Amino acid sequence: QPLVSVLIPAYNAELYIAETLDSAIAQTWQNKEIIVVDDGSRDSTFAIANHYASSNVKIINQQNHGASASRNRALRESQGDFIQYLDADDLIAPDKIEKQLKNLEFDRNSKYIASGEWARFFKHLDEANFIQQDLWRDLLPVDWLVEAWTQNLMMHPAAWLVPRSISDLVGYWNENISLNDDGEYFCRAILASQGVKFCNGAKSYYRSGLSGSLSGSKSSKAWESAFLTVELCTNALLEKENSDRTRLASAYYWQYFIFMAYPQV
Repeated sequence: QPLVSVLIPAYNAELYIAETLDSAIAQTWQNKEIIVVDDGSRDSTFAIANHYASSNVKIINQQNHGASASRNRALRESQGDFIQYLDADDLIAPDKIEKQLKNLEFDRNSKYIASGEWARFFKHLDEANFIQQDLWRDLLPVDWLVEAWTQNLMMHPAAWLVPRSISDLVGYWNENISLNDDGEYFCRAILASQGVKFCNGAKSYYRSGLSGSLSGSKSSKAWESAFLTVELCTNALLEKENSDRTRLASAYYWQYFIFMAYPQV
């Protein structure tokens, strides 16, 4: 049975970390390790997480370096054949990992990356509404990015399951990026794969509406980070395929960034 590493970066997540860890521990796939990296939280995140420490739940405390650095620390510590990223305020359904493993045929060396259904919620899971998107199907790498950028669609980190073989090709998260660091990382992961396999019923839950969240940051540093993400991603796509459709998708991606950032930058 392949080992799955569930990697959880955490910062000031005392209100949510227990629920997130419960959802990871409750996975029907038993062969797993869970690694939490507390990124210098100033609340009781580390103390709460430390109550879960066991032979297969590892809790690490480090000075504050940012979410990407926390994910990289967890990735370096991990031993799994598959990687499940899970933010400290998000949740995954109990059979999420098992269904995606089955979809990838339990192949440790799979050339495909698995995606799944996801929905936003604010306080309670009964708020989650799983709305069909055009990304919810098997797609080739370039096709996936073209669809996502032309329609301004996304998937949050917990929706994915990444084989170690692809993770090793991609390398680490870019620690120069804060806002939309997952957009840059998974752009690389998708392009390093032979395609995205979508798994019906593999559900994850994206907690939204949090004050002070990284995704809601509007600082100049955040916009610089978002700019870098768009630049790196569009360059990577055009290097893979420079065509009318990829140039159009890249233009859409830049247009969405400008719309969101104006007049701050």
